[in-house]
Amino acid sequence: MEQIKLKSCAEECVNKIMEGDFFAMPYKHLVVDNFLPVDLAKKCTESFPSLDDPVWEHESDFDVEVKSRTMWRSEFDIPSNIVDAVRILNSSLVLYALSEMFSIPKLVPDPYFTGGGLNVSNRGGLLGVHVDGNYHDATGLNRRMNALIYLNPRWEESWGGEFGLYNNDGSEVVKKIAPIFNRLIVFDSHDYSFHGLPEAIKCPEGEQRKSIILYYYTKENRPATQVSIKEPHRALWVKRKLKDKSGNICREFD
Repeated sequence: MEQIKLKSCAEECVNKIMEGDFFAMPYKHLVVDNFLPVDLAKKCTESFPSLDDPVWEHESDFDVEVKSRTMWRSEFDIPSNIVDAVRILNSSLVLYALSEMFSIPKLVPDPYFTGGGLNVSNRGGLLGVHVDGNYHDATGLNRRMNALIYLNPRWEESWGGEFGLYNNDGSEVVKKIAPIFNRLIVFDSHDYSFHGLPEAIKCPEGEQRKSIILYYYTKENRPATQVSIKEPHRALWVKRKLKDKSGNICREFD
């Protein structure tokens, strides 16, 4: 997409963020429907690589995670059209808007795409309830926010797959948000922001639950009220008794 048009799209997206539905409980989160210009959203959906492409890593820890994610190393790995959506979400225009909305100043994106990128789940896919890792491997910055755009034009309620927001120990779902086409969800990422979709997706064979996921960081530490573990840690899973997939609570970090 040419530069002038892309900037105009970003400005339109900023307006939608500022007019979006913002919630404080169970932790801060924002929901914006029809986020991207519809033509761009459709092109992003069409640009998803097939699951036999080597760009994918397939997760199959059957009690906590069954899905596929991309292994981007830079923006040059991102498919056409999708890269335009990523440029919008990582633009200073959007970052300033999210900073204001969430009262988190000086947000920065992740040019390394550590954990971010595309996610796809087939029938039977799931994501156990968890909190995300707290530090960025490449820089040591503090992870503060997650953003997801869903690209599922035919999604039906009976298929499940809702994004679940949980209470502060992950024991009870407080809210579910359907992964409908062109819906943006942004939420605080901290040691009490439990989330997931632990029930296996029931979409028909041939249908997929698709999303773009990006993370944002700050140099400043998280507030003390958002910290239960000061040391660096990976995703901590309720089903693993708040340990990571290797059975650890903390991890080494240089």
